[in-house]
Amino acid sequence: MINKRFFKTKDEVEVTFELDVPSQASTVEIVADFLGWQPEPMKKVAKTGTFKYKTRLPKDGEYQFRYLLDTEQWVNDAEADQYIPNGFGEDNCLVKTYQ
Repeated sequence: MINKRFFKTKDEVEVTFELDVPSQASTVEIVADFLGWQPEPMKKVAKTGTFKYKTRLPKDGEYQFRYLLDTEQWVNDAEADQYIPNGFGEDNCLVKTYQ
């Protein structure tokens, strides 16, 4: 799930990435172009069991990302704005920060 919060007075968008994963997954990382393609751990939400990552991105942009479970299984977000081929035979998710 992806939630976007647009600010009237700022040139950025708050984006929350949230993923519901199988119970056997112990770690989830977001890997994205806005992070230099370096895995960033997502926080586990105790109440829901989902994993969450919140950041602010510049408005009017498009950003690629994927989730990595237990450092071995790639997962895409079902609510991504779009999917684009990544050159490895799979697709990356795309989040757009414009309305």
